[in-house]
Amino acid sequence: MSKQAYIPRNARIVATGHYVPERVVPNSYFNEILGEDVDTWLQENLTIRERRWMADDQSTSDLCVYAVLEALSQGGFKPEDIDLLIISTDTPDFISPSTASVVCHKAGLVNAASFDLNTACAGFVTALETGTNYIKANADYNRVMVIGAYGMSRFLNLHDKKTVTLFADGAAAAILEATTDEGVGHIASSIKTRGEYYDYMGIYGGATAHPASCELVAEHGHQLQFVKKFPKELNPQMWTEMIADVARKGDFNVGDIHRAFMTQININQIWETMDNLALPRETAPTIMSTYGYTGSAAIGMALDIANRNGDLKSGDVLVFMGSGGGLTFACNAFRW
Repeated sequence: MSKQAYIPRNARIVATGHYVPERVVPNSYFNEILGEDVDTWLQENLTIRERRWMADDQSTSDLCVYAVLEALSQGGFKPEDIDLLIISTDTPDFISPSTASVVCHKAGLVNAASFDLNTACAGFVTALETGTNYIKANADYNRVMVIGAYGMSRFLNLHDKKTVTLFADGAAAAILEATTDEGVGHIASSIKTRGEYYDYMGIYGGATAHPASCELVAEHGHQLQFVKKFPKELNPQMWTEMIADVARKGDFNVGDIHRAFMTQININQIWETMDNLALPRETAPTIMSTYGYTGSAAIGMALDIANRNGDLKSGDVLVFMGSGGGLTFACNAFRW
């Protein structure tokens, strides 16, 4: 009796969704708080005009639930169809338990295992890679939902111009599904850490290194801090190298990339990376003009907007490139 040939499983993205809070915060809000014109600089240098912040009665899990419902609706799935939920966030509801467990309950994902991961703003891409590897390795997981979620407005000092004008809230979801079809789904990836930058930017108070009772928390609270200035060439250099590396591993040409969904903190760094790769700048959609910087949600939000606008066609090569505090970098490619 002959044995059937083994057909490896892969993961493809079959649905997306995103949510941003209703409260719109224009640049003029900060002109009043800070007593100077920050609107002009934000628009001319970062294209940011406005952003969304959570209502007082919302938390990160609430943003996630809306994104979950959008993705389920788009894919025609029920909550019980999801086998695993992975949420990437560095603004969780609690230090413990996981925000994923809260979302499982609120969204009715009764059959889903769940966990959080934290690679800061590289998180959506890291979650995509983690979910893909679960599907490839274990037949128990046929549909995995990944979410990038950001509630950074809760951790901002309203009088710190370096942070308060940039950061915003949102959540984005994608559903990965197992497939044995050739020519679709995950292609290749690269993940790196530059740990020497761990103390440059973050929320440093409230955990074991600086517990709630320590002097740092008394002085700064549980707030986001830019402690040191990152080298401005670091992101474009790493992004360029990693995208080229993923193209090499995946045996496709950089010129084949239809869309590159990038960390959305600095439009000039995105453009520089596209120029380095000899790609048209419009290859990398940007959303910060309307939504500000939404961290681990930004890449998934840009993906969902492109998907709903009909910009993605079967066979398109999509690259996801994220970087976040730590510093962590994550890049992968999928064929739509």
